Amino acid sequence: MTIFSRIIAGEIPSYKVAEDDRFYAFLDIYPMSKGHTLVVPKQEIDYLFDLDDALLGEMAVFAKKVVRAIENTIPCKRVGIMVIGLEVPHAHIHLIPIQKEGDMSLANPKLELSPSEFEEIAEKIRTSF
Repeated sequence: MTIFSRIIAGEIPSYKVAEDDRFYAFLDIYPMSKGHTLVVPKQEIDYLFDLDDALLGEMAVFAKKVVRAIENTIPCKRVGIMVIGLEVPHAHIHLIPIQKEGDMSLANPKLELSPSEFEEIAEKIRTSF
């Protein structure tokens, strides 16, 4: 069972921003920017592009709704999308509020936020979802 499956099951706490019967979205605890969110399918599949076409399409539509909620609450020019997929063997996409392309660089230092800051951000996005 991956760490994401354990988060979805409630075994590990997360800052949930959205959920439906197929997908779960929560704040990345090592964010590149405030509002950096991970979207994962509830079904544990290792690689994003191993999802069947229907599920991948549904995930994109779910992620779009999360993006709109992020845009409504986090000041940004765009929400960038990143797929790496090596760090956790569970399909996921990163939604990262950005002002410029350089904000998507993995070389940038990660933000250090307090639990109350994470909860405040998650609540704002959840409310806008």
